[in-house]
Amino acid sequence: MATMEESFPRGGTRKTHKSEKAFQQSVEQDNLFDISTEEETTKRKKSHKEPAKIKKLKIEKRESSKSVKEKFEILSIESLCEGMRILGCVKEVNELELVISLPNGLQGFVQVTEICDAYTKKLNEGVAQEEPLKDLVFLPELFSPGMLVRCVVSSLGITERGKKSVKLSLNPKKVNKVLSAEALKPGMLLTGTVSSLEDHGYLVDIGVGGTRAFLPLQKAQEYIRQKNKGATLKVGQYLNCIIEEVKGNGGVVSLSIGPSEVSTAIATEEQNWTLNNLLPGLVVKAQVQKVAPLGLTLNFLSFFTGLVDFMQLDPKKAGTYFSNQAVKACILCVHPQTRVVRLSLRPVFLQPGRPLTRLSCQHLGAVLDDIPVQGFFSKAGAMFKLKDGSLAYAWLSHLSDSKNVFNPEAFKPGNTHKCRIIDYSPMDELALLSLRTSVIEAQYLRYHDIKPGALVKGTVLTIKPYGILVKVGEQIRGLVPPMHLADILMKNPEKKYHIGDEVTCRVLLCDPEAKKLMMTLKKTLVESKLPAITCYSDAKPGLQTHGFIIRVKDYGCIVKFYNDVQGLVPKHELSAEYVLDPEKVFYTGQVVKVVVLSCEPSKGRMLLSFKLLSDPKKEHVGHSQKKRKAVNVGQLVDVKVLEKTEGGLEVAVLPQNIPAFLPTAHLSDHVANGPLLYHWLQAGDTLHRVLCLSQSERHVLLCRKPALVSTVEGGQNPKNFSEIQPGMLLIGFVKSIKDYGVFVQFPSGLSGLAPKAIMSDKFVTSTRDHFVEGQTVVAKVTNVDEEKQRMLLSLRLSDCTLGDLATTSLLLLSQCLEERQGVRSLMSSQDSVLIQTLAEMTPGMVLDLEVQEVLEDGSVVFSEGPVPGLVLRASRYHRAGQEVKSGQKKKVVILNVDMLKLEVHVSLCHKLVNRKAKKLKKGCEYQAIVQHLEESFAIASLVKTGHLAAFSLTSHLNDTFRFDSEKLQVGQGVSLTLKTTEPGVTGLLLAVEGPAAKRTVRQTRKDSETVDEDEEVDPAIVVGTIKKHTLSTGDMVTGTVKSIKPTHVVVTLEDGIIGCIHASNILDDVPVGTSPTAMLKVGKTVTARVIGGRDMKTFKFLPISHPRFVRTIPELSVRPSELKTGSHTALNTHSVSPLDKIKEYQAGQTVTCFLKKYNVIKKWLEVEIAPDIRGRIPMLLTSLSFKVLKHPDKKFRIGQALKATVVGPDSSKAFLCLSLIGPHKLEEGEVAMGRVVKVTPNKGLTVSFPFGKMGNVNIFHVSDSYSEAPLEDFTPQKIVRCYVLSADDYELTLSLRSSRTNPETKSKIADPEVNSIQDIQEGQLLRGYVTSVQPRGVLLGLGPSVVGLAQYSHVSQYNPSKKTFYNRYLPEGKLLTAKVLSVNQQKNLVELSFLPSDTGKPDVFAASLGCPLLKRKAGQIAAEERDHKGEAEKEQKKEKRKEKSNQKVQEEVQRPSQEKKESQTPPVEKQAKRPRPGSGSRQERMNKKQKTAAPAEEDDSGVEVYYREGDEETEETSVLPRGKQAQPAEVPRLQLSSGFVWDVGLDSLTPALPPRGESSDSEEDDKPQHSTQQKKSKKEKELEKQKAEKELSRIEEALMDPRRQPESADDFDRLVLSSPNSSILWLQYMAFHLQATEIEKARAVAERALKTISFREEQEKLNVWVALLNLENMYGSQESLTKVFERAVQYNEPLKVFLQLADIYTKSEKFQEAGELYNRMLKRFRQEKAVWIKYGAFLLRRGQAGASHRVMQRALECLPSKDHVDVIAKFAQLEFQLGDAERAKAIFENTLSTYPKRTDVWSVYIDMTIKHGSQKEVRDIFERVIHLSLAPKRMKFFFKRYLDYEKQHGTEKDVQAVKAKALEYVEAKSSVLED
Repeated sequence: MATMEESFPRGGTRKTHKSEKAFQQSVEQDNLFDISTEEETTKRKKSHKEPAKIKKLKIEKRESSKSVKEKFEILSIESLCEGMRILGCVKEVNELELVISLPNGLQGFVQVTEICDAYTKKLNEGVAQEEPLKDLVFLPELFSPGMLVRCVVSSLGITERGKKSVKLSLNPKKVNKVLSAEALKPGMLLTGTVSSLEDHGYLVDIGVGGTRAFLPLQKAQEYIRQKNKGATLKVGQYLNCIIEEVKGNGGVVSLSIGPSEVSTAIATEEQNWTLNNLLPGLVVKAQVQKVAPLGLTLNFLSFFTGLVDFMQLDPKKAGTYFSNQAVKACILCVHPQTRVVRLSLRPVFLQPGRPLTRLSCQHLGAVLDDIPVQGFFSKAGAMFKLKDGSLAYAWLSHLSDSKNVFNPEAFKPGNTHKCRIIDYSPMDELALLSLRTSVIEAQYLRYHDIKPGALVKGTVLTIKPYGILVKVGEQIRGLVPPMHLADILMKNPEKKYHIGDEVTCRVLLCDPEAKKLMMTLKKTLVESKLPAITCYSDAKPGLQTHGFIIRVKDYGCIVKFYNDVQGLVPKHELSAEYVLDPEKVFYTGQVVKVVVLSCEPSKGRMLLSFKLLSDPKKEHVGHSQKKRKAVNVGQLVDVKVLEKTEGGLEVAVLPQNIPAFLPTAHLSDHVANGPLLYHWLQAGDTLHRVLCLSQSERHVLLCRKPALVSTVEGGQNPKNFSEIQPGMLLIGFVKSIKDYGVFVQFPSGLSGLAPKAIMSDKFVTSTRDHFVEGQTVVAKVTNVDEEKQRMLLSLRLSDCTLGDLATTSLLLLSQCLEERQGVRSLMSSQDSVLIQTLAEMTPGMVLDLEVQEVLEDGSVVFSEGPVPGLVLRASRYHRAGQEVKSGQKKKVVILNVDMLKLEVHVSLCHKLVNRKAKKLKKGCEYQAIVQHLEESFAIASLVKTGHLAAFSLTSHLNDTFRFDSEKLQVGQGVSLTLKTTEPGVTGLLLAVEGPAAKRTVRQTRKDSETVDEDEEVDPAIVVGTIKKHTLSTGDMVTGTVKSIKPTHVVVTLEDGIIGCIHASNILDDVPVGTSPTAMLKVGKTVTARVIGGRDMKTFKFLPISHPRFVRTIPELSVRPSELKTGSHTALNTHSVSPLDKIKEYQAGQTVTCFLKKYNVIKKWLEVEIAPDIRGRIPMLLTSLSFKVLKHPDKKFRIGQALKATVVGPDSSKAFLCLSLIGPHKLEEGEVAMGRVVKVTPNKGLTVSFPFGKMGNVNIFHVSDSYSEAPLEDFTPQKIVRCYVLSADDYELTLSLRSSRTNPETKSKIADPEVNSIQDIQEGQLLRGYVTSVQPRGVLLGLGPSVVGLAQYSHVSQYNPSKKTFYNRYLPEGKLLTAKVLSVNQQKNLVELSFLPSDTGKPDVFAASLGCPLLKRKAGQIAAEERDHKGEAEKEQKKEKRKEKSNQKVQEEVQRPSQEKKESQTPPVEKQAKRPRPGSGSRQERMNKKQKTAAPAEEDDSGVEVYYREGDEETEETSVLPRGKQAQPAEVPRLQLSSGFVWDVGLDSLTPALPPRGESSDSEEDDKPQHSTQQKKSKKEKELEKQKAEKELSRIEEALMDPRRQPESADDFDRLVLSSPNSSILWLQYMAFHLQATEIEKARAVAERALKTISFREEQEKLNVWVALLNLENMYGSQESLTKVFERAVQYNEPLKVFLQLADIYTKSEKFQEAGELYNRMLKRFRQEKAVWIKYGAFLLRRGQAGASHRVMQRALECLPSKDHVDVIAKFAQLEFQLGDAERAKAIFENTLSTYPKRTDVWSVYIDMTIKHGSQKEVRDIFERVIHLSLAPKRMKFFFKRYLDYEKQHGTEKDVQAVKAKALEYVEAKSSVLED
């Protein structure tokens, strides 16, 4: 048709003819127009001759042949065909398909893959990645119900159920397939989908081949704002577009989607639409041609005719249409074969882009009677008129129950029928009806009609492994899961159910949106008459209903009802009896009857109970209960042991022999006795008075705990929550322990929670440290929630005290020993002699034994004697310091018998073996020493008599936790009150321990040594603490000196009270050097004043008001001033911390102190200033004399009084820092002692001082007289006397010169200080150290910052032929004497000479070396001076440069490490092939101006100078590796870290300058030296010949010079021939071509390089590959880059190549390609952590934090666990640098909580926090780290870092605090060592 239109562009009748022809086809079903070629046959020409006539004939023919009815036949599925384009409306949107409503009540489906190609591609990518793409949106977001869409019928099929289904496509490529690029015209309204988002708009897929459609952003703004809620358009979004502009014959189209423009768009004739390409949805202007009863015929676009069926008429205008009326119509569909066009006049379709608003019918599902027929269509259906006047339609298939009974006569207009509304067609705005009896009578029509809990009838469709499918209605199917097929689980459901069976089910769940229906066939649920719970608000407390168990847990059962409502039956509500293991009693799927206890609808929580209030005898469905005689809960019974199992004893309850279980933990109230009883009880033993705790049908649980038995007997056992009141004390046992608290159960089965906060009076770190499961406890009820059946308990001792602690303690002890005695009787009934012997042994028995051996730990093992296997041992403590040998006979006393390990603990202590027969008084207090410890009690010996007494370690059932500081130790002194005076059968006296305050510290003995003074508590003091005293501060007392210690004197006062006099309280004025304690003699009577009382436990001085003051050791003073005056001192450090006390002392204050001891390890003196103030004097602060520091013990005596200066009060926690050499101020001019910590060759020393200060000593300040090896006498830790030259914040500059440190000695200064150039005079002779050999001469250091230069002519009278002589014979650090020739202070230059004639010293080169003599020239110095300017400055900056050169790594081209290493050694001079000119010319060449190449600037050491012939030429220097003479032009190798930048490398080489004019008379120097004495006149020829020769030699040498800048391809070829393996040369060669934009040549060079470079040089080859990748990325295509990349991967290590390419992409901002490459890498190198980390960093740099987090998770899944910590730390680092610092902290915290000892992770965390966090955060981390228990070396590292940090960021106070912590740590460590 299109071709015909183009042939005849004007006139309309021909086109009308075509439309008529189309009508004819619709009648005759002719396929004529299917073939486009036939349109151009001669038939067409004939038809043009008489158009009007033919048209008339055709109309007549058609009217006569067909009835009007058939002409307006409405659409049916049969009339649809593939390829038909049709307008539809989105009815439903599902995840994977759209349901589309079509005209005339039809319906079709669009699959997710039929939206558009771009959307399908995204879906495929998501599937390939196994996770949805970030920018992929799903159908519900792209489409909404009511949206009008243009569809094409893609297929017509029949479903499994035999229904016909229509599959549609929205893909623009299919819908707009009929359009060609040439046919596109501005103003056309098309549909398309967004295919991609670009910078300035969107690419839209309109499906026209060869056309690129673009939607500019500004044209989309209005739509985005109005219709898209401001969101950008997504890929796959469906749009109605208007063509704004067509360019390039349809090649490029510009679109607009403005809602106002789209809604008014009309298809016009100018747009050249044809019947071939006419699209649904187009709005046209039309003219009514004919009005018929069932529709209209329209003329539109001048030449086309179409049909409007009565359904598509405007309801408001129906019946008012007339011929030639002008109307607007919308094209609904075009039949591709018949070309019939159907249109609609409904107003809703006349505004394109507007969605349909009415999508459903309110009476859906209603059954209607007597509905009249409006019209009948033989092939489609019938129209009906409803009561409200609206029309409704019924499909043909719905007019009768089957085709056989269908009678068309019954559907004449006016006949009435009973029908039901089953659906609604939005396209026709019609209700859809059905007259089928099955539909009218159906219980449910839609899923929406079905409610959970309802009973439904259905038919079994299929039986599958996942359940039974049941047909409930016409379109409704439900599933019965396997669990719900019967009350019990069915193994073979097919035996009970068959396909076609009628079944009655109950609905469990119905989700209409997902069309999901779940049902149950459980008989109990289906037949249940109880109310069903379908929502939480239905669940009223007390309601009884049926449910089914879905989970059985140890804490109870979860029961489910209807509509996913579920509740919990707690363990205590499972049964009236205790259920130990619910999983053994209940099963999943079990139907149960429950009662609702409580419900919280807002939280979706419900508590249920199986204990039915009305029915105590509950039965579980499906379980028959065996009738048997039961044991009642709370009953006391006797049991017989049957057998031992893992957790306890299986027993039989007598007399009925009912099986029961007695757990090990329930055998005793004492945790330790349970396992003991379990071990010795045997099958057949009988146990009496055992309590029944709980009983279920299979299980009786028993308990033998005496505390619980007595509770039940006494009736103090509440049976339910209503009896429990807050404040009640109950006895129970620990049921389970959680991190948040402890659950306690009581004998009645009730239980409560003791939260962590009120579990103990002590701080609870871990709940499991305080209690064990099964332990007996006393609990106080704090809170009861009767409704929720919960209570909160307190287990704190302060809340749960049951009376007097002493009584409880004694009760627990006697009970424990009684149980142990019971175990002895069980043991004595055994057959074994060993066990019977052990049963007879009791503590206190004395035995004669023979020593078998003494073990390494000092303990003694005795021989077994007559009883084989008997083990008797005495620990090292119980050896009591006796010398013991094998075979020796010894008397021992038994302390305890271990009845589990079968060992006997004995003691050799004389006091215990030889007990004194003294009468003991009951209730009296005795001093005792702990000899043995058990878990719940201890055995101690009375000091007076040696009797053994037992006392309980606990005073309460809950009192089981002790901090380490509270735990008793063997040897410790305790105070006991005796409760029995005769040992009973246990062999022990029973006692109760007094207050803990009366405990004394154990006296630790060191082997063959006296008791350590520091640790010892004077025995006299121990005894003294027993006695109370009535003294108060200020009392005068008299006593006798008992013993004298270095810093205190022990005095015995009246009543045997012991007191102490400190050395500071003896004299008012103590002469320095004396020892005050020596003035008092033992036995001397003294009068003293009480000035305080020291608590033995805390060593603090208590105030007199303190309750423990009466038990303190009185502190006395005999100072005359104290005794005379009424006023007196009062010591009280109880309320004042030692730190505060120390802070009272000011720095610089002078104090008198008394030496306590010299600490050799820590190198300090420990002193005491007062009884409660201690101090330390670091050794370096004791004297400025080396002699004293070497042997401090000779200078200082213990107890001696010293005058000291306070240095700092807060440098250590409890010590004052003192100095004996005055204030320790490291200020300028001060002299101090320091310790050498580091010796740096040729540089100097690093010295440390007390308190962390450091200083540097320059080599020129080591001595007043320089020497060849100035540092050889210095080693680390050597003590040196230093003078402070300057004091900066952190670094001190020091001098060790004796002229500074001891100016009074006035010793001769051989080498004066040279601190600046002003200190130097011309002509002066100075000594210095060689710094380096430079191209211009030798640099000599004269002072710390002064360097002089001796030019080669002034270095030696000899001139070595090789420059390496200078490096060899003048190494760095060599001492030389020099004469100052000139000083230029402005230019900072010092000119030196080493010549013998100047210095009077021998020549620097020995004559034996055989070097030729040097001839000097006049005026040479002036020439040299010109170029000398920068040398000295350069040397001073050398250190900085070195640092830079170490750090500077060019991003693209690195200098290799090998070059750097080699360049530091003096290179060997390269030999030219042609003989060099004589030495004279060499000397001359020295005068030339020179320029240093880049590498030489980077690193001054080892510089080689090349001299070139020709006057005034530029000299060049270069770094050359040693030992490469074979390759004169060897160039350093290259290493690339990442990409490659073309401009690097070329300009780093200095260009060779053109030769300047010659102006020198160097011809003279070309001759040997003896020729100088001849006449100078020469012939002209000879001169010219010489000049030519010289020129030739210059050119040749220039060509051979490796630093010569290559200027052509030939130059490069020469270079790469000499160094074929140097990648840098090849890369420069490539860059050379690229600068001339010769890309192909550059590629060729790269290929040559790859072939030339040796295969061993992998890195060099890789560099070239990287350069080639860079080249292709910048100048090539994607294809060429891919090819190079694939080759590179074959020839190199693949991972390196991948990483390089990823970096190249990232740098060139090709992020999409980089992302795709990383995804490839993750699949290929999933075990490489570097790839994951790189990808994570890439994503973070792109701002994709979420994706980076997912990458980390994936990395952890893929990588081995050993790499996890590193990867996590690395990602956390990246987060800090590029992402969210808070998340980074969280990652670090998480990692360190799992791996707290990973110091590397701590270190990184600290670094990152310093960089990105606050100071508080940094300090918090440091505080945590320094409290870790790590190796001392690591701790030192962290302390140092902390200190450095505080020095940099903190105050002096912070620095001191860190030092204090470090000191505290060291002390703690050393005290552990000392112990």
